[in-house]
Amino acid sequence: MSRPDDSRAQGWRTLAALNARIEDRIERALQDAHGLSVNEFCALHHLGESQGRHVRMQELADKLVLSQSATTRLVTRLEKRGLITRVLSEEDRRGICAEATDAGRELHDEAVPVHNKALDEALREAAELPELAPLVDALETLNIKV
Repeated sequence: MSRPDDSRAQGWRTLAALNARIEDRIERALQDAHGLSVNEFCALHHLGESQGRHVRMQELADKLVLSQSATTRLVTRLEKRGLITRVLSEEDRRGICAEATDAGRELHDEAVPVHNKALDEALREAAELPELAPLVDALETLNIKV
């Protein structure tokens, strides 16, 4: 006999499978074209959205859904490449913030088409699989502003 929890768990596993397929496709494309991981691309994306505003490290960690230590390691890698810089918080001078450099914004802008093409390809392939097609259809009908 099937329980409601079984259905929810199966839905979660299907969603996780779709996410893994998409992330893997995007990761390979970004690495091949620009030497970026998905998380590095997302960090540049979030920092670029701030329009010159410094982003607190905790805020960046929350947006990336990473621990603070993982975010610090990611920021260190990007900083060594000259793509972001760390600055003291303008509000309290104790907190550390990050911001994209011109080189970071430029690399992000160059990587966006690669990211979007890989996403489109991953979704197109997933739509051909009966177990993933309903999720792909649902994504296509959503108009989410993040």
